[in-house]
Amino acid sequence: MTDKYQLDTLAVRAGIERSQFGEHSEALYLTSSFVFKSAAQAAERFAEREQGPIYSRFTNPTVKVFEERLAALEGAECCVATASGMSAILAMTMGLLKAGDHVIVSHSVFGATVQLFTTILKRFGLDSTFVPATDVAAWQKAVEPNTRLLFLETPSNPLTEISDIPALVEVARKAGALLAVDNCFCTPALQQPLALGADIVIHSATKYLDGQGRVLGGAVLGKRDVIYQGVFGFLRTAGPTLSPFNAWVILKGLETLRIRLEAQSASALELARWLERQPRIARVFYPGLPSHPQHVLAMKQQKSGGGIVSFEVKGGKDAAWKVVDNTRLISITANLGDTKTTITHPASTTHGRITQEARAAAGISDGLLRVAVGLEALDDLKADLARGLKA
Repeated sequence: MTDKYQLDTLAVRAGIERSQFGEHSEALYLTSSFVFKSAAQAAERFAEREQGPIYSRFTNPTVKVFEERLAALEGAECCVATASGMSAILAMTMGLLKAGDHVIVSHSVFGATVQLFTTILKRFGLDSTFVPATDVAAWQKAVEPNTRLLFLETPSNPLTEISDIPALVEVARKAGALLAVDNCFCTPALQQPLALGADIVIHSATKYLDGQGRVLGGAVLGKRDVIYQGVFGFLRTAGPTLSPFNAWVILKGLETLRIRLEAQSASALELARWLERQPRIARVFYPGLPSHPQHVLAMKQQKSGGGIVSFEVKGGKDAAWKVVDNTRLISITANLGDTKTTITHPASTTHGRITQEARAAAGISDGLLRVAVGLEALDDLKADLARGLKA
């Protein structure tokens, strides 16, 4: 589809290529392989001289629809779908980097992402330096002659720190490196990093893109000459593949993406305002609040504050756990982006495997809680949290 259509239309229509049956809903192709008309056609497909599906590890029509739709939403030339958000990061690094390369990473990234860079990728000779997400000078200072990638989340998980994407684009350009932005919290409904100059966008489609906590998925997006040869080449060989069924489910989620994000963001803002008035809470982290350190930047880069609210409970871990354990409505789970509101204690869950020093550098205290606001009635969510705060 052309770019003349708006996001809501692209979220429903982009990528559809109907079969001979003329189905209205996207078809679900549950097949491992595809039949060729002749040996010559098989050879042409494998040599990439003829377009068409070969094997569902790397070419499946349902997955292709998802890739083309998400690419249209992000304004990307190319999208490679993967089995999960973490496999998307792995595919990007393994496909585009090599032993001896250097990566600059924000302190404020998901715990498993920290583990990936500091343990697994380090064993393959990839060197990483971690810097504060919001300190552009620190990013610049960390650049080395072999720096090939800058990687960040904005907003970050779980403190919703906002990185200045255009400023970091300049740092990456001067270094001859790529800038990759994890857009999980905002999605293209609220933020488009490529339009701000980023080279690569990463998604955990498990979160808001699906939107109902049903399946796993991931994606890497950017310019075709960057993404196709490196990332797609890695996927084709190594196979961290998104299943056709999961792709189909996420496609259905994309149809309501903007509507959900708009409603969740509105509720999150009101919840954050209410939390700021609670005496047992030391601090609230939400980009839509004027009290957020990067509020002005967030409102410049994003359409709203998003659906994630984090806050510190006075009394540390014990007090925070009491809030969690006294919920009756909110789900105690580390997933986010669901229509059902979730709550987690990052220091002991999502960031529990990283060192205490790394948690401190990321600002993750023992009293911190993260709430991913869903679509329930706001008064019911307030009452559920108030019960724990009173405890």
